[in-house]
Amino acid sequence: MGNKEKILKRKLEKPSEERDSGAESVESEDEFLNVVNGDEEDSSDSDGEVESSDEDELALEDDDEDDDSDEESNEGSENDDQDDSDDDEEEDQDSDDDDGEDHEEEEENTQTPPPSQSKPDEYDDHDTSDEEDIRNTVGNIPKNWYDDYKHLGYDWDGNQIIKPETGDQLDNFLKRMEDPDFWRTVKDPQTGQNVILSDDDINLIKRIKANKIPDVTFDEYAPWIEWFTSEVMQMPLRKFPEHKRSFLPSKSDAKKVSKLVHALKMGWIKTRAEAEKLRAKKEPQFYMLWGSDDQAEEMRRIHQHIAAPKRHLPGHAESYNPPPEYLFDEKEMKQWNKFKNTPWKRKLHFVPQKFQSLRQVPAYPRYIKERFLRCLDLYLCPRGIKMKLNIEPESLVPKLPSPKDLQPFPTVLAIEYKGHSDMVRTISTDKTGQYLVSGSDDGTIKLWEINTGRCLKTIETDGVVRSVEWCPNSALSLILVASGNRVLLINPHLGDFVVCSKTDSILETPPQSDAIVSERIKTTVEWCNSVEANLFDRGVRITLKHFKEVSQVTWHGKGDYFATVMPDGLNRSVLINQISRRRSQLPFTKSKGLVQCVLFHPTKPFLFVATQRHVRIYDLVKQNLMKKLLTNSKWISTMAIHPGGDNLLVGTYDRKMLWFDLDLSTKPYQTLRLHGTAVRGVAFHKRYPLFASGSDDKSLIVSHGMVYNDLLKNPLIVPLKRLQDHEGSNDFGIFGVHFHPLQPWVFSSGADGTIKLYSN
Repeated sequence: MGNKEKILKRKLEKPSEERDSGAESVESEDEFLNVVNGDEEDSSDSDGEVESSDEDELALEDDDEDDDSDEESNEGSENDDQDDSDDDEEEDQDSDDDDGEDHEEEEENTQTPPPSQSKPDEYDDHDTSDEEDIRNTVGNIPKNWYDDYKHLGYDWDGNQIIKPETGDQLDNFLKRMEDPDFWRTVKDPQTGQNVILSDDDINLIKRIKANKIPDVTFDEYAPWIEWFTSEVMQMPLRKFPEHKRSFLPSKSDAKKVSKLVHALKMGWIKTRAEAEKLRAKKEPQFYMLWGSDDQAEEMRRIHQHIAAPKRHLPGHAESYNPPPEYLFDEKEMKQWNKFKNTPWKRKLHFVPQKFQSLRQVPAYPRYIKERFLRCLDLYLCPRGIKMKLNIEPESLVPKLPSPKDLQPFPTVLAIEYKGHSDMVRTISTDKTGQYLVSGSDDGTIKLWEINTGRCLKTIETDGVVRSVEWCPNSALSLILVASGNRVLLINPHLGDFVVCSKTDSILETPPQSDAIVSERIKTTVEWCNSVEANLFDRGVRITLKHFKEVSQVTWHGKGDYFATVMPDGLNRSVLINQISRRRSQLPFTKSKGLVQCVLFHPTKPFLFVATQRHVRIYDLVKQNLMKKLLTNSKWISTMAIHPGGDNLLVGTYDRKMLWFDLDLSTKPYQTLRLHGTAVRGVAFHKRYPLFASGSDDKSLIVSHGMVYNDLLKNPLIVPLKRLQDHEGSNDFGIFGVHFHPLQPWVFSSGADGTIKLYSN
């Protein structure tokens, strides 16, 4: 319903007494007449001015226009289209209402209405897309499709709408400074033209922005029309008593319900969920009679039918006129007859024959038998669907960073240390990184200057040197050497003279102790504080004689304790010694296996003991087993612990390197198969995220091993460089691997009797 019809209905519903009262009735009747005549006030005009309609649309007489102009100058609240007859109607307001209405109808009939008033507007009360000025007929499409063209679209005649010329930023700036209507200028996306907003458009935008009703003429507080009365009625609409049957249950309904319940129990009636399940299980009612080879056949009464495998197409050998190279010669015929009892071993199940024409080809004697075997294969051999995973090989390879981003790490051979006559089993450096010690099967240890490669000292040990370790305590100048069944504490007299002399003074006088040494320890190790003169001249200060051959020695982080390993010692294979008190301890009473090597935790009182298959971690304070690491390997060769103490690297003789995250699990976090033969040496760098491994394949592999402080982030392991400069001897390659304590350099000792330094 339009605004005119609403106001007209409201006026007609008002009682006649209100229309006859005072000045208000006069104003309301004027408004009513204006509505009837089709002339409405513009309530949005705050100054009281009335907008005149277009002169082209209104076909009014000249005298009417003069009257309208006079009324505009006198009263701003009346419309421009009011005729001179309205003044006569205002003078006769007090007359009878029926006469006034008849008089108004006569004047409406005599007056010629404008074209806009002759027919009501069907879109007066609501917006519609038909009212839009659509000049561009391309429709609702993205405008960026026309970015590369000179036009924006097409008009109603099919002509191109050329894009207007757009200035640069300087032109926009000048327009902003000079054009007073720049602030109210917008761009039409349909035509690309600039449109200047009128005052009505700006008022409309302001009202929408202020959360007001856009239409100014809309009356928010229109009187409410009571469609139903709100007064309480004294008499009800129905006042007869309810029937008795309205209180009793219906027997017929009960019978119907019982039948439905019985049908549901028997399954005759299905619920909606059951019906949907049955509908989903139904096979399609139609199928392709002639299915193509690239589509799966769908057969009736058979679920997930698997088509029989097709036989291979015949080749050249099965032709009636095969090429000569496919015919059997005497040797091939003899070979074919040889497999008479085992025909499945034959390359072909027939003998190729050659005929001059197709008419000379006889009947195939094995036709019926082969067809019968084919039928047996079709219905006796079971068929199954094999799920094939379409995985791209690139997705299986982890995305690793480039080695260029992980520098520095050793890449080139810098120095080669030569001097040993037999294989070099072990190497170690001092804490300052200035000197290197090496032990060999020739029974000597050599002290080298790292930067120059010069051999400073050679000390005879009278036995095969299997392990050497420089003391980690910078206040002591000591080297731990395992030679045969002896462990030697040697002062090399290198470096600071004060430290060397202080070391001699500490080791010269053994401490007095009243502790009773058990017989079990006495039979295992013997401390010799007074050494022979020739050994003292070589630098030997203390000698420990063991009852079995010593394979490894290792220092505690503080430099006072050290451990020795005797693989053949059974329950006495591990021995912990203390220099300051000159005493030894046997931590284990039972043998857990053949011990390969032991390590001290860098910061905690933990002892790592590696047997053939497992690595056990013991708490030396609580004296109990903390954890048992499962390597899943046949034989452990060596191990190294990360400087942080939370990760362990284990090398095995079965070509594997195992990285254990001690906080994560007892199983390897990652298994590295980088070598082709036994891994004999592994080492961590103390400052850089690097670790290296040496193997009998004469290769040294340097890898990046970043351990993060965030416990939720796994270590990053990236192999970086393979260094292969050693020569093999008796199937042995590299024995010892050791990093420089300060620089990203790595040392390797091999069976060729040389030590090589790789730097960056």
